[in-house]
Amino acid sequence: MNPMCFPKPAPGSCPRAWQEPPSSFSEGPRPRLQLRESTLPALTQTLAPTPTSSPVLPGSAMDSATKDEMQPSLPPGSSCPGPEWPEQERAEQLARGAALKWASGIFYRPEQLARLGQYRSREVQRTCSLEARIKSVVQSYLEGVKTGVWQLAQAFEAVQGTREALDQAHGLLQGMVEATETLKPLREQVAQHKQLQVLSQLLPRLRAVPAAVAHTRTLIGAQRLLEAYVCLRELEQLQEETWAPLGGLELPVFEGLGPLAEALGQAVEAAAGVAGRLAREDPALLVAAVRVAEVDARHTTSLELPPRDWQRRCLQALQEGLERTHFGTPLLLEPGALAGWLEALRVALPAELATAEALVAPCCPPHYKVVQLWAHTLHSGLRRCLQQLLEGPKLGAADAFALLHWTLHVYLGPEMMGSLELGPEADVSQLEPLLTPENIEQLEAMFVTQIQVNVAQWLQKALDGEVAEWNREQEPGTDSSGFYHSPLPAIVLQILEENIRVTSLVSESLQRRVHGMALSELGTFLRSSSVSVLQPDGAASGDLAPVEAGLDELQRRICRLVLEALLAELQPLFEALPSRRWLSSPELLDDVCERTVRFCQDFRRVRNPVVQLLLAEAERTVVLQYLRALMQGRLVCRGADERIQAAQRLQNDAAQLRELFLGLGLEESVQCAPVLLSLRDLLNLRDPMLLGLEVAGLRQKFPDVSEDHVSALLDLRGDVSREHRLAALSSLQAGPQPSLSAGHRALFSLVPVPTPALSSCLPSGPCA
Repeated sequence: MNPMCFPKPAPGSCPRAWQEPPSSFSEGPRPRLQLRESTLPALTQTLAPTPTSSPVLPGSAMDSATKDEMQPSLPPGSSCPGPEWPEQERAEQLARGAALKWASGIFYRPEQLARLGQYRSREVQRTCSLEARIKSVVQSYLEGVKTGVWQLAQAFEAVQGTREALDQAHGLLQGMVEATETLKPLREQVAQHKQLQVLSQLLPRLRAVPAAVAHTRTLIGAQRLLEAYVCLRELEQLQEETWAPLGGLELPVFEGLGPLAEALGQAVEAAAGVAGRLAREDPALLVAAVRVAEVDARHTTSLELPPRDWQRRCLQALQEGLERTHFGTPLLLEPGALAGWLEALRVALPAELATAEALVAPCCPPHYKVVQLWAHTLHSGLRRCLQQLLEGPKLGAADAFALLHWTLHVYLGPEMMGSLELGPEADVSQLEPLLTPENIEQLEAMFVTQIQVNVAQWLQKALDGEVAEWNREQEPGTDSSGFYHSPLPAIVLQILEENIRVTSLVSESLQRRVHGMALSELGTFLRSSSVSVLQPDGAASGDLAPVEAGLDELQRRICRLVLEALLAELQPLFEALPSRRWLSSPELLDDVCERTVRFCQDFRRVRNPVVQLLLAEAERTVVLQYLRALMQGRLVCRGADERIQAAQRLQNDAAQLRELFLGLGLEESVQCAPVLLSLRDLLNLRDPMLLGLEVAGLRQKFPDVSEDHVSALLDLRGDVSREHRLAALSSLQAGPQPSLSAGHRALFSLVPVPTPALSSCLPSGPCA
């Protein structure tokens, strides 16, 4: 371990009390110092603090008395100032702790105490060496400070000298400013002298300015534009020559140059606005106007004047004049006159482009691209005109069709803008189209609406005439097969087909619209085998499904209107059915069959399948009236004989109706009379216990039969008890409910039944 040198206290400083070593030096077991009583006084005297050293003994080897003895005393009245920095106090604590640790290791054995003097003298030497080095460093620093102080003194003297020189310069400048102020009137007189000198030199030319302005106006009025521009430039050059010497002062004599230049610019615009006419009648004037605009665009001036921009104004005048020639007046056309106006444009626009290419283009610089400018200007003007037309009053069908066909096919076709005689500069196919998709949609809807109104009105008139024709006293006309025949459907189909064919010349979308309109209008006519001619090539067969459904519905409505007369004749006959007379005699049904045959004889003039529909509806009407009469409760069988008799009557009537309509030509598969045979089975049943099975079978055949119908039939039997009735009605709800098939025709649901007594209803039935 290296010996630790204890620093010597500075004069006037306060000696610190002996302190215990830090915890970092006291951790772990430490050997205790063994001192004999004979050596303790000598050691205490040896380690007493001196002015140059501060020996430290291990705290563990001293008792409290020894510590009190070694504690240095302070003179009365002296104070111990605290450490100047916390770091210094921390360093002293660490040093004392290290010294205590070192001393504990050195003086661990008594024989080492003899070397205490050597250690002390070594530490004194090290202390002296450090003090000498500190003195050397401090002396060096003091010499540097002395040099810096001397340099600062020299710099201060230099600054003082500079400040005095600046004060002298400031005084001189103040004197020069005062002298300059005295020379200001002289400078003004010199400037005025120079201006008077310039004016005296230019005075003859300035006197001629009013005459030159008047002459230039005369040239402009005579349309001698190049000469007028030369005169204007000479006047402006004279203005520039006087402007700079006069310091930007504008002389009154030049006040007319601005209006003069504007008049020349207007003359250039006027000539460019009628470029097409000038190219044919006076091309020199057009060339002069264009040259003036081009030369002025390259001219620069020092005058603070707004730019004239005659080149842009010339091009704008060319475009505005061209639009004004063809689209200047508002388009107010009579209905149907739009086609004539479009035809005139078809001739005029290509001629205008040809004139531009042959006559106007040679009069203009190549960068004007006259043909392209003409084509784009005409296109934009025509587009704006058509937009205004569509925003005005609603167009008729003919005008809408003409506009659609002209814009979609004629305008870009070989007869107009797509002509091979026009160069590529006249191509407008890449520009914005004349009609937007919204415009086309608007025109197509407008056309279809008008056509539909016209067709509806015409069809109504035609139908009125057809009704009048059929209401005449004489029999309607027939075809070669003897069937009633009317040429109206064929005529209507031909007209609608022609409209569809014509719209194909415009667009596929318009053709689809008109095709849909035609199909909707055909819903007012009967089915015809000629409907297929209206179906476009490639269209799905399902497109006619709505029309066929509408035609079927219309046919059924006509059948109902026809059969209302039959119903009026048959209702009085069915008032007596069923009855005792009905059980014993077929006369009642014979009367029904006779009137039905007489009524249906006129159906032979109707073609299939309409005649089958009429016969089927007539047969269904007879059966419905039959069922309605059975449900009224007019007859109750008194015994088994009457039930058998009623069942036999139902069988005979069903056979009679079957033969009747077979004779009229109705197919057996569509007849409704077999329902009477099912009712016969219900009446013919001998055991009431089996009524539930019979009712369930009736429900399977006729899903629309209800509890009220079954109750009415059970009342007709006259032998059904309450228990058997409830059991039979319960069979209607037992098991899966039958579903209505696609070809099923409603029967029982169209037959009203009087409200039965509550005793014959099920608790959950509709009559309960």
